[in-house]
Amino acid sequence: MSSAPPAVARGFCRDCLAEQDGAAAVRCVACGSPRLLRHPRLAALTLAHIDCDAFYATVEKRDNPAIADRPVIIGGGKRGVVSAACYIARTYGVRSAMPMFKALALCPNAAVVRPDMAKYVRVGREVRHAMLALTPLVEPLSIDEAFLDLSGTERVHGMIAAKVLARFAAKVEREIGITVSVGLSCNKFLAKIASDLDKPRGFAVLDQDDARAMLADRPVGFIFGVGPATEQRLNARGYRLIGDLQRAAETDLMKQFGAEGQRLWRLARGIDDRAVVPDRGAKSISNETTFETDIRDLATLEKVLWRLSEKVSSRLKSADLAGSTVTLKLKTADFRQRTRAQTIQAPTQLAGKIFALSREMLTKEIDGTAFRLIGTGVSALTPGSEADDTDMLDARAAHAERAMDDLRKKFGNAAVIKGIAYDGPEKRDERE
Repeated sequence: MSSAPPAVARGFCRDCLAEQDGAAAVRCVACGSPRLLRHPRLAALTLAHIDCDAFYATVEKRDNPAIADRPVIIGGGKRGVVSAACYIARTYGVRSAMPMFKALALCPNAAVVRPDMAKYVRVGREVRHAMLALTPLVEPLSIDEAFLDLSGTERVHGMIAAKVLARFAAKVEREIGITVSVGLSCNKFLAKIASDLDKPRGFAVLDQDDARAMLADRPVGFIFGVGPATEQRLNARGYRLIGDLQRAAETDLMKQFGAEGQRLWRLARGIDDRAVVPDRGAKSISNETTFETDIRDLATLEKVLWRLSEKVSSRLKSADLAGSTVTLKLKTADFRQRTRAQTIQAPTQLAGKIFALSREMLTKEIDGTAFRLIGTGVSALTPGSEADDTDMLDARAAHAERAMDDLRKKFGNAAVIKGIAYDGPEKRDERE
């Protein structure tokens, strides 16, 4: 019996979308571009992960051509941490969450730019809007990445999903001025892996048939949801590589790890049945700041806390959201973190209430400890229409605060300032 002929690697040019034959040509037959995409199942795959390349840094380079060819670090202050770094800075070893002093020691010639979250949110929304033009099945993961399910859209777009995604990437680069990388596969787990394989400006295809061999030599911590503690547990049982999980029987893993064992067995083989769920939305809204010098004084911390509460409130109102849980975050001079939370009966979006609850938690932490960071946030989010309607006092507070919001919109943020907001300490960065 003769064996079936190998599948022909169907392909096209990512720049002009011209079809390419199955030969091993290195440039497009139509435009000469080397950016060719080939895979035997290219026409059948419809689930994608799209990730903006070094998003914060790329936006800053777009807006300031003078730093376009320089290493760029998003952060601020010698005591801060790196929020993001461009690919050039990463070649020096700079990574997100690294202390700024270490990043600047590794890359002293870097351009340091303070984060502008409002701008990044605007650009992220532009990209999200362009995604929604491809399919309603868009599941945001963060400001700069999302899953898309393009199944059933070939007739609408007149082309296969892979070409639609290539055209999308070119449009974002041309019209928004940033670049994205695309991972195309049959499920979310493999699509997410694929989008990291060819960054930046990448487009990688990973089918389930490819996955087992590719995953085998990766550490078990490569699987999403496997944190350091779980990885240690797996290592202690002899599972160090994903290949070790592939060789294990499903029932053995379930006996050792329960339902998590079954999940690991499936993902090790590239099996993932999760659907793309649109409109996932944010789970919380928060704001924090790190000080240039440590602060232990309640009155000084209160002033900063009020400003942060106003920012959280503004973001809630802009998104038409409210929340029932207020969380206070503190970090001590020796980098130890304290997190306190309080849940209220009715959701709120009022700065006054967010501040009052945060201040109540803060006063219990004032014991002479010096703090280098303070933050506040709201979670358990609900539609804004459900906010602050439990009693007359809340209604009056909401009316007064929204009147102040209207004045600020008309005359600027300085039009109305509460007394507590004056004379706050200088601070080095704010992250949302």
